[in-house]
Formats: sequence, C-alpha cells, structure tokens
Amino acid sequence: MTHAHPIISITGSSGAGTTSVKRIFELIFRREKVNAAFIEGDAFHKYDRLAMKTKVADEEARGNPNFTHFHPDANELDILQDVFIEYGEKGTGRTRTYVHDDEEAKLYGVSPGHFSPWRPFEANTDLLFYEGLHGCAVSDRVNLADHADLKIGVVPVINLEWIQKIHRDRSTRGYSTEAVMDVILRRMPDYVRHITPQFSRTSINFQRVPIVDTSNPFIARWIPTPDESMLVIRFANPRGIDFPYLLSMINDSFMSRANSIVVPGNKLDLAMQLILTPLILQLVERKRRNA
Repeated sequence: MTHAHPIISITGSSGAGTTSVKRIFELIFRREKVNAAFIEGDAFHKYDRLAMKTKVADEEARGNPNFTHFHPDANELDILQDVFIEYGEKGTGRTRTYVHDDEEAKLYGVSPGHFSPWRPFEANTDLLFYEGLHGCAVSDRVNLADHADLKIGVVPVINLEWIQKIHRDRSTRGYSTEAVMDVILRRMPDYVRHITPQFSRTSINFQRVPIVDTSNPFIARWIPTPDESMLVIRFANPRGIDFPYLLSMINDSFMSRANSIVVPGNKLDLAMQLILTPLILQLVERKRRNA
C-alpha cells in the first residue's frame, strides 16, 4: 500500500455489477477533478478467446472440467502486480484492452477476442483505478490486496448475480440460458476458491439483496430492480465512518451491525457518493502532499 500514488481496486465476478459501480466512480472523478488511470481486469487475462477455448479443452482432456478465467493461472497476475507496484512507486505503468465486440474492435483496431497492444498510462494521474476479478487476489505468487489503498467489493447475493449474468450474456452475447448455466457450473469451484475469499480482504463491500423471489434464477424473466432490492454496505474498519450522518442523509436506512448499514437499493448512487467521495479526496490529498 502506498499514499504517494494511490490505487483503488474494485473486485467482483462476471455479472456482479462492477461496471455500474465504475460509472459512479467516474462521475465522482469528473466532479472532483480527479485524473485517474484505468485498468480493466480482462486486460490481464493470459489467453485470447481462441487460446482460452483450446486451454479449456486441454484441461478437460486432463480431467479438469473447471478451468475458467476465475483461476489465477488463466490470468497474468504477476504482471498486474508489477503494474500495481510500479504505479505505487512512480505513478507510471501500462495496460491493454481485451476487445469484446465489434464496437471495441473499431476503437482499438483489433478483432474481437484479442488484445490490443500494451500502452502506457497517461502522465501525471492522481490515482490508479482497477476493476475486475482479481483486485484483492492473494496466492503463493502475488498479493494484490497488499498494494491497493482502497479495496471495494461488489457482491450481489448469488442468485441475483446469476440472474444478472444470464440476462447480460443472453442479450449482449447471444448465449442461451442453458449455455450460461454450463458456464456458471464450470466456474463454481474457482468462484469458491479464488473469488469469494477476496471479499474478506476488502475495505468496503456493497452487496445488493433482492426483496422479491429469486428462488430459481434460471427462469427469472426480469432482473430485480433497485426498488426491489436493499443494499448492505459492510465496512472492514468502521472507525471514522460517520454513521449518524449517513443515516440522516439516506432515507429508510438502518444499521444491521456495528460495521454495516442497510440502504434502499435505489440509493446506491447516493450512498456510494456520500461514502466514497471523502475517501477518494483523502487519497488524492495525501498523494499531492507527498508529491
């Protein structure tokens, strides 16, 4: 962890809603005139689309039917850690883009399923923002959690996460429900071993909980709306958090534990701005004092 060049890490699995949370951070950055460098976790996958299919087939032939992008060995976590270390020390680093679709292909001049060339970060940024699967990953080779100053987990309850993934993959990627179910089943061992432990290393977790029936996520016709959800916000260290202020600013909120506040799901934007803006400004102020 460093205060000279701070790093914010957003961790969540596929379908968790990290992209929506990223947009809220971008809004805060624009309003507060914070110049951020950005990393997408997909940029540090080890294999492009075709190579990953080949690798998965090879693993299945060897008796492992559960090799997925959730596994550390499917990602360049060593390189990602090097980027975190370099940025923390010097404010410099590099990233690339995994091109998902034709729209991104036009931007980067690379066909879908491939990586763009590596490119350096813009000079003189205030902080580094990571969003992806492994922002708090720890293994025998890496400890990414140790290099982030503010660690955020985005963790809807599992049935809601599945519903969001099913609807996203069907609408944007053309998958059938059965195909998404197969992906979920294949990913489950890696999800349990490599994704969920990260949420015990985060500074703050945002967990959306539906208040409608999601008993069978595979037949759900709609994603529960924010109005049909509550948001549980857990602080690893509640010291310094002004809970009375948050309760007064967010209608219908309440404390469920000494380190947790529950707010209506449609107040996610407000809650994140109230909680995260001062934390971001503290990081930036420390960075500027140490410059």
